Amino acid sequence: MTKLIFEKTNENLNGINITDENINFNFIDNKYLNDCSDTILPEISELEVMRHYKELSDKNFCIEKGFYPLGSCTMKYNPKVNELLCALEEFCELHPLQDDEDSQGALKLMYNLQEALKKVSGMDAISLQPAAGAQGEFTGMLIVKKYFDSIGQNRKNVIIPDSAHGTNPASAAMCGFNVIEIKSNKKGQVDINALKAVLDNNTAAIMLTNPNTLGIFEENILEISKLVHDAGGLLYYDGANMNAIMGYTNPKLMGFDIVHMNLHKTFATPHGGGGPGAGPVGVVDKLKEFLPVPIVDYDGTKYFRKYNLKNSIGKIKAFYGNFSVLVRAYAYILLTGCGLKQVSANAVLNANYMMNKLKHYYQLPYDTKCMHEFVLSGESKKEKGVNTLAIAKRLMDSNFHPPTIYFPLIVHEAIMIEPTESESKQVLDDFINTMITIAKEIEQNPQEVLNHPINTPVKKVDETLAARKPDLAYKKL
Repeated sequence: MTKLIFEKTNENLNGINITDENINFNFIDNKYLNDCSDTILPEISELEVMRHYKELSDKNFCIEKGFYPLGSCTMKYNPKVNELLCALEEFCELHPLQDDEDSQGALKLMYNLQEALKKVSGMDAISLQPAAGAQGEFTGMLIVKKYFDSIGQNRKNVIIPDSAHGTNPASAAMCGFNVIEIKSNKKGQVDINALKAVLDNNTAAIMLTNPNTLGIFEENILEISKLVHDAGGLLYYDGANMNAIMGYTNPKLMGFDIVHMNLHKTFATPHGGGGPGAGPVGVVDKLKEFLPVPIVDYDGTKYFRKYNLKNSIGKIKAFYGNFSVLVRAYAYILLTGCGLKQVSANAVLNANYMMNKLKHYYQLPYDTKCMHEFVLSGESKKEKGVNTLAIAKRLMDSNFHPPTIYFPLIVHEAIMIEPTESESKQVLDDFINTMITIAKEIEQNPQEVLNHPINTPVKKVDETLAARKPDLAYKKL
C-alpha cells in the first residue's frame, strides 16, 4: 500500500533550500500574501517527492501498459515521434500573442492541417479552434442556430437517435434547441418512419455519427440526408467514429453540412484525463462565413489569421485552440499519408475478427458486419449472477483496460469493444481468450469472477457510495 505524502513527512525536513538568505520579498503586495503559519504541508525531501509521484504514476493504467478496447473512444497508440515534434523549441516557446508575421511557421502548419482535414472530411472550410469533440459539437450547434437566424427562421428542434453519444443532446440543449429523440430500428439504425414522423418546418438539424455507436453503418444515410434537407434542416456529423471510414467515404458524400473531428481519436493525439484535446469543425460552402474567428488563411505570400467573417459565431476558445495537439495531428497525417485509408481498413478488420470470435460466448444483439467497433451484451451472464460491471472488473486483473460498458443504452448490459488498428493480432487474441475464459468461469463458478479485482491498487468498492458520497480528505487534517 502506497503511503500518502503526508504520511511520509519528516518533521523540519525541507524539500529545497533558498541559498540567498538576504532575499527581500517586500516587493510583493501584502494583499497577495497569506499567513501560512497554520498550513499543514508535507515535509519531505525533493528526491522523495519525485519517488512518491513516480510510484503513483506506476499505478496508472496507460497505453504503454496494455490494451484499451474502449468503444467509441479510439484509444490508439500515439506515436512518440509526434510528442518530440510538438516539443520543438520553435513550437512550444512561440507565444500565442505573437504577430502573424512572426508566426508564419505555426500558421502554415495549421493551414496545411486545415487542408488535410478538408480532404479527409470533404468539407469546404475548417476551424481548428474547438478544444474537444464536445466543444466541436457546441460550435456546430451555434452555427446551426446562427444560420437559421440569418435567414429569418426560428427553428427549434434537433433530432437525435437513441443510440447517440451523450454529448449530442447536451450540446443541442445548451444552444437552446429542443431535443427530439427517435428510436432505432431492428437493425440498430435510424428508423426512417420514426424520422419522417418528427420532421417538419421546425426541424433545425439532425445529429448523427456514421457508423453509429453500435459500430453499424447507416445504410440509409442518403435517404436520411434527403429527408432532412427537403424539410429545410441541416445534417451534423459527430466525427467520433471517423476512424472507420477514412479514404472510403466522407461526411460530405453522405450529405452532411457540418462535422467535428476528434483529433485525439482519429489522428492519434493524446486522449483522456480531460485533455489536451482538439475538435476541429468543418462546414460546407454555404456555412463557412459562420465559423468561429479567426480562421487561418493564405493570400499566396503569407499566412494570416482572418477575422472578417460576416456571420461568424465569434470566438469559442482562448488564443487559437490547443496548438500542440494540432502539431501532433499534422505529424500523424504526414507520417501516415495515404495510409489513412489502411488505418480504417485495419480497424474494421480487427473489430470484425474480434466480434466473430466472441459472439459464440456473449450475446450479439445486432448480428451483422460491424465497422470499427461492436457491442456485445452480458444479459445472459446476469442470469448467472454476474453482470457486465463484474466482467469489467475481472478483466482488470488480466492487464486489460475494460471496454466501454452500459453504453449505448439501447443494449442491456452493453459491452462496447473497439480494438483500433494499432493493436497486433496477438494482443487481440489475448483479449479474446481472456473474455472466453471469463465466460467459462461464469458458467462453472460465478463467484470466481465476482471476487475480482484482486491485483489492482484499489480492490472492490461500493460504486454507489463512492459516486454519491466521495470522501477525498486525509483524516489527519
